[in-house]
Amino acid sequence: MINTAFFLPAFALVLLTFCVMIRMLTGRIAEMKANKIHPQSIATSAALIAKMPDTRASDNFRNLFETPVLFYAAMLFAQATSQAGQVLLALAWLYVVLRVVHSIIQCSYNKVMHRFYVFFTSVWVLLGIWVMLAVGYIR
Repeated sequence: MINTAFFLPAFALVLLTFCVMIRMLTGRIAEMKANKIHPQSIATSAALIAKMPDTRASDNFRNLFETPVLFYAAMLFAQATSQAGQVLLALAWLYVVLRVVHSIIQCSYNKVMHRFYVFFTSVWVLLGIWVMLAVGYIR
């Protein structure tokens, strides 16, 4: 049976990804207008970094396509193997909250060690999710 509540953390992470994308685009457009940067002059990532050094939002946007991919796969695997229980749901929400905090840090004041602790914790939560899924599947 499908536990529809289990898709909510995945939807929340997708929403975060779109919010960061909007933050990145609005920031870039504002910076391009303020500094009179022609779009063609930043056609490559090297040119973009040279002319627009504030890469916090774009770095975070890229991060949201790294370990979160394993999260999305875990959510689908949990549903496919009927393992979408309450503990796993709580861990899924904890992962999403940690990713939101990571994005807030990276897109704002960007203190590396603060960001690292949150990232490190989120990776351990994600690992816990996968260990639970693997153990449940093997049983």
